[in-house]
Amino acid sequence: MKRFRIACIPGDGIGKEVIPAGQRVLETLSEQSPGDFSFEFVHFDWGGDFYRKNGEMMPANGLDLLRPVDAILFGSAGDPDIPDHVTLWGLRLRICQGFDQYANVRPTRILPGIETPLKHCLATDLDWVVVRENSEGEYSGVGGRAHAGLPIEVSTDLAIHTRTGVERIMRFAFRLAQSRPRKLLTVITKSNAQRHGMVMWDEIANQVSREFPDVQWDKELVDAATARMINRPSSLDTIVATNLHADILSDLAAALAGSLGIAPTGNIDPERRSPSMFEPIHGSAFDIMGKGLANPIGTFWSCVMMLEHLGEHGGARRLMSAIEHITAQPALHTRDLGGSATTLQVTDAVCERISKGETV
Repeated sequence: MKRFRIACIPGDGIGKEVIPAGQRVLETLSEQSPGDFSFEFVHFDWGGDFYRKNGEMMPANGLDLLRPVDAILFGSAGDPDIPDHVTLWGLRLRICQGFDQYANVRPTRILPGIETPLKHCLATDLDWVVVRENSEGEYSGVGGRAHAGLPIEVSTDLAIHTRTGVERIMRFAFRLAQSRPRKLLTVITKSNAQRHGMVMWDEIANQVSREFPDVQWDKELVDAATARMINRPSSLDTIVATNLHADILSDLAAALAGSLGIAPTGNIDPERRSPSMFEPIHGSAFDIMGKGLANPIGTFWSCVMMLEHLGEHGGARRLMSAIEHITAQPALHTRDLGGSATTLQVTDAVCERISKGETV
């Protein structure tokens, strides 16, 4: 039997509610898969509370503590009393960049029972995977400020695009598109305005595309892409974009699929040199923290991605089947989906479905 060590980092806000829910679902799944796999969970209390006590979001040796695990289940980083750049760079980005998890993968589709804000959009029209370059670009951290407080104060943030970084994410996206039924990829840039880095993205996309003759691809400017996602969702399938562009577009994608509360993410090291990290995209949502209103579906779907990454495809299918069975019931929708179900009720229902061993 395979035994996986999973690092659990709830982080801030509702992360402290959804990550324990995700752990419970995984434990239930392993109990119903005797002899297949089991989990050992290692807990880390890093985040805003840790910062208030220690002046840092995670300890200096945090990456060394995480390195031996098989995967990381992460909640959220964000605290109303701590500047956002401190929480982000001090925890989530420190892990992503420290482990070179350069492929951020965000699947988006309309789950059963969930309404999309798009009129006349069928579930088959919106089935996307957004691939986000996760190691450089606009989040490279290069820049600075000078003459603080003076009229001549200046601040800079430089987007750094390396050929190595762009080539590897482009190949990852083409391979992913190749593995999907439609074999369709859209490369999104802003090369009409950003005439250096974005033009290089376009050039590299064209070069890499020759390695994948069976993949149909096109390119779109990021502003036009937002309209295309709304007006022609069925024209998209796999999408690849820079760190910032894909960050924004994937949130739009999740909203169009019904809610940010259901959307998952995998921060992947495709070469498996270090553990990959899986998380819901909804953020810390301090306004609903502790009220039992958080939607745990995004965490559960992230657990599906984690199981797939670990090679447990049967377990991943069983969990996804349970998720879809639960979302199909409006009585089990949380507030973000227009319902009144609690985090606990949704978690109980998913665990019960798994325990019955039933599939959709």
